[in-house]
Amino acid sequence: MSNAVTEPANPPLRRPSRAYTATGAMRRVGVELELTGLSIEQIPTLIQARYGGDIFPYSAYEYSVTNSALGDFRVELDYAYLKQRGREPNNSGFWSEIGRLSDDLLGTVAQRVVPLEVVAPPLAMDTLHRLHPLIAQLRSSGARGTNVSAIYAFGLHFNLEMPDTQAAIVLDYLRAFAVAFDWLYRVSAIDISRRVFPYIQPYERRYIRRICDPDYAPSQAELIDDYLAANPSRNRALDMLPLFAWLDRARVDAVIDDPLLKARPTLHYRLPNCEIEQPGWDLRPAWEHWLTVEALAADRPRLLAICADYCQALDTPLGDLFGRWGQDFERYLP
Repeated sequence: MSNAVTEPANPPLRRPSRAYTATGAMRRVGVELELTGLSIEQIPTLIQARYGGDIFPYSAYEYSVTNSALGDFRVELDYAYLKQRGREPNNSGFWSEIGRLSDDLLGTVAQRVVPLEVVAPPLAMDTLHRLHPLIAQLRSSGARGTNVSAIYAFGLHFNLEMPDTQAAIVLDYLRAFAVAFDWLYRVSAIDISRRVFPYIQPYERRYIRRICDPDYAPSQAELIDDYLAANPSRNRALDMLPLFAWLDRARVDAVIDDPLLKARPTLHYRLPNCEIEQPGWDLRPAWEHWLTVEALAADRPRLLAICADYCQALDTPLGDLFGRWGQDFERYLP
């Protein structure tokens, strides 16, 4: 009798009501998977076997698969120092040899605690499900996610193209995420390792009160300035810095000195676990949770009503000390 696990069917993911950009194109989503259990050489081979394309090694810590059926993939060790060192020319000489030996040792250690990151090309929302066969293949080949070890704080990230970048619409997404965060955190069953590390911090309550004020109607510059003052870090569960850098790079660079910050017209959603080792796991659960944010952001009257209720909960004497909002929020769900 076969012990093979049957993977689920692969239908398209559900679309949000705002499925198109202001230009009429289907919104695109970039997906990032943090995982371990495979070598960096194995993953590009699996991608190529599934979608075709050309494998190109930039260094021992960075590979790309270009011209695949889905576009260009990147596979890299999520460690900026080693990626930079790997791209430097190999100079001869005693000290260069010592440096390479040190980097090799550091790389061996890093690959035990630092995830490999699979960065998929931006895909139209109605084609995201085409990544599911690759996820299944990575799993059957030995990929492991955050639940395997207490030190594996590995995530699944969505980079969601905005339907429109008007300040009022960006604010709607900020508000929707802020009021949904406690619920998202609960239903996503965030792993203890990811709770301890600082990568997925919520917005501070003072900032939430500011953006949830119905009289708050900032210009783009004011919206960016207020966000930077309260969130001068990429370590937010919904990281707005890529979008704000795309809208006004100079304004962001004046506050954030981070060479890793990439400007793009997207919301960087970092909250979900990567549970790729779990049979049948794919993008669908995290995507369905995110669609709650999409629905709220597209319904401003309902969103403002929920914002008022949330601020009222925060203003109680104990300030939602026992986390009731994460459960109470469910009464607002369709």
